[in-house]
Amino acid sequence: MKKKGPNFIEQIIEGDIARGFDKKNLRFRFPPEPNGYLHIGHLKAICLNFNLGKKYNSPVNLRFDDTNPEKEAKEYVDAIKHDINWLGFDWDKECYASDYFDQLHEWAIILIKKNKAYIDSQTSEQIATQKGTPTKPGQNSPFRERPNEESLSIFEGMYKGEYNQGEHVLRAKIDMASPNMLMRDPVVYRVMKVSHHRTGENWNIYPMYDWTHGESDYIEQVSHSLCTLEFEPHRELYDWFLDAISPLEGIRPKQREFSRLNLSFTITSKRKLAQLVEKKIVSGWDDPRMPTISGLRKRGYTPQSLKNFAVTVGVSKRENVIDASLLEFCVRSHLNEIAPRAMAVINPLKIKIINYAKQEGEKINFDINPQNKEEGKREIIFTDEMFIEKEDFQENPEDGFFRLSPGEEVRLKNAYIIKAVDVLKDEKGGVTEVLCEYDPKSKSGTNTPESNRRVKGTIHWVSSKKAVRAKINIYDRLFKVEEPGKNETIENEINENSLITKEAFVEPYLSNAKDGQQYQFQRLGYFVKTDNKKTLEFNKTVGLRDGWKK
Repeated sequence: MKKKGPNFIEQIIEGDIARGFDKKNLRFRFPPEPNGYLHIGHLKAICLNFNLGKKYNSPVNLRFDDTNPEKEAKEYVDAIKHDINWLGFDWDKECYASDYFDQLHEWAIILIKKNKAYIDSQTSEQIATQKGTPTKPGQNSPFRERPNEESLSIFEGMYKGEYNQGEHVLRAKIDMASPNMLMRDPVVYRVMKVSHHRTGENWNIYPMYDWTHGESDYIEQVSHSLCTLEFEPHRELYDWFLDAISPLEGIRPKQREFSRLNLSFTITSKRKLAQLVEKKIVSGWDDPRMPTISGLRKRGYTPQSLKNFAVTVGVSKRENVIDASLLEFCVRSHLNEIAPRAMAVINPLKIKIINYAKQEGEKINFDINPQNKEEGKREIIFTDEMFIEKEDFQENPEDGFFRLSPGEEVRLKNAYIIKAVDVLKDEKGGVTEVLCEYDPKSKSGTNTPESNRRVKGTIHWVSSKKAVRAKINIYDRLFKVEEPGKNETIENEINENSLITKEAFVEPYLSNAKDGQQYQFQRLGYFVKTDNKKTLEFNKTVGLRDGWKK
């Protein structure tokens, strides 16, 4: 892959170093919220932070911003760690915002004592009404000038669980007329009597994300806090909160923003992805149709192909939507390099070679991967009876059809040239078997004039005497519209053909496939062996070419 020049984030870091920032103090972090699985939209942030760590030989923290226990769970924490490891990245410190709850609480008390925060006893609806609009300044809360001692007393009661949710909140005292709506006295703490997946019942109040994020960066001495563009308006608040707890010692973190990864035909809203799981539209967060890292892994995507995609997309400050075909291209390109070749027939039609006399069959050499000759060859068994795809035969061929038809020749992949001479039919007139003759001198790879004889079509096959049954899950894009999720109801945007299951025949070589091993099924696409212990099963990863071009 062609090496790119430094992106604008790297240019910012290089500029900081040139101005005297000690390179040894560089530290980055990836800060997921454990309220769902990681998805393709997180990929850019993951690769950006961990690749910066590699480039500068700097530590990268994995920090879980676990400040909303109503939606968080250990399941999500475990899945996030597994996905990052699977992508090939390691973190320096595993951190949690909940590790800092005591410190954040102490700093909140300092805010009140500095007259930089107050307890507001209005309802959330009243607070929202007083916020104003981007063109109209907000109104001060009637509790804004509440004495600090009273705010401290109520805040202590909130901490001890003496108040119910919604009775009081702690708000920063900033500027209700600020053009930045986020600066209009944002909530810092709220009452939540909810068990936390790490701290249990210890806390009755929980900090808000904006208060937690920058202070956690400071505690961890993160040098560059990299966020997606929707957090750009938050930067002013990020800096205000850091100023509010000054004087600071050590590194003051710097927030900078980049465009998020938006992909066509894809939803990356965790809330809407959770709806798909809850409504059982998909089998779970790791359903191969889901855009989660776990789902993509189950679909057969490789870590390298996803990282190649992230590099290809690049890092910029301009929001755009990346065509999903680019992701599929990156997956296809990597699998073409590494995937062993095999043969499978998904819609079988039986053929019999009536002039083939070797009852035991014969061994045919087959390239393991023509992209890597060092992998060598393996043997497949050729017999007089086999399966081909139904669509590879037409009794009355249409114009431009160059596969098997009566009186016409076709080459069986890596084997012989055959010609259809007759058909057997069922009571309804459907073709059940095609009788063929083969040219015994046309065997591939023998370097004879007959073996080099050209015919218009080559088709794949499996010996019906040796083939084994397999379940094939043909996955396609989950959504049939390019920008799904614009409406709250997404059920009508689901692609009805996003999963089609077939009973197929595959060559016996695949019986020993290891879970997670990818293969190129000749002419059909790329497939991955699943971990189904009851039956031989493969998921379709991606086709051999883009089938969604407009």
